[in-house]
Amino acid sequence: MQISSVLQDEGVTRLKKVEYVRFPLRLGHDVFTQGRISAMSEDRMMKLMLAYQLLMELHEVEDYMACSTSAMREADNGHEVREHIEQRTGIHIQIIDGQREAELVNNVVVKSLSDGQYIHIDVGGGSTELNLYKDRKKIIAKSFKLGSVRLLEGKESKNIWPKVKEWITDNVDYSEPIQAVGTGGNINKLFDLSSKLSESSTSLEEIERMRDYIAQFSLEERINKLQLNPDRADVIVPAGDIYTSAMKWAGASIIHVPDVGLKDGMLQLLYEKNLRRKKA
Repeated sequence: MQISSVLQDEGVTRLKKVEYVRFPLRLGHDVFTQGRISAMSEDRMMKLMLAYQLLMELHEVEDYMACSTSAMREADNGHEVREHIEQRTGIHIQIIDGQREAELVNNVVVKSLSDGQYIHIDVGGGSTELNLYKDRKKIIAKSFKLGSVRLLEGKESKNIWPKVKEWITDNVDYSEPIQAVGTGGNINKLFDLSSKLSESSTSLEEIERMRDYIAQFSLEERINKLQLNPDRADVIVPAGDIYTSAMKWAGASIIHVPDVGLKDGMLQLLYEKNLRRKKA
């Protein structure tokens, strides 16, 4: 959850982060193995949303947007859990599909692009969204049931890797140079640990090196020696495999990591919606 305030200075609008809370529920652990959200996970989710509700009240939030992605949309009881939470907390959660998820992320990612060809790789726990851009215009997009938690659980779809490769090779224009853009918590952490080419970019070689370096440690060592959060330590290697594989298949040797994601796209949408409301 991120709460932001809108700042105006000489015609320039800026969203300033006021509060940020991140808590790993790992709903995908239930859904990708059992097909539904367990009673224990629903209870934990309810407590978290009650905490968010209180924080929004304390900060006097004017408007909000709550989204759930692959785990909730694939859970047999996803809509039921959503209704329970809304009845108890008043918070309405939108269960968005992969296309909508990609659109929200794309709205903020496109601002970091220059002219040329880019492949945007957004890896979540249960899905990966791939988008191809040409001169800052999205050409084509695809969502795949391939994510860090899903890989960790061994629950990826059959033949998913060849399907991802085929989509990339069918759509990339190999006659032109291509660069990658990575979003998601795992690429942000890999980037933080890597040697940089610039403030926001590094090489495929460097991401591979860092992925291999982390992989040689046990889970306990990753937490204690590398000081990775427990919910990051177990998924960062499978996530790294997705980013590096997509880059290799696309022929991208450089990746840009703008440190934006779904929440930033949601905040941008909220701001634009309320701006239109005030002008009406």
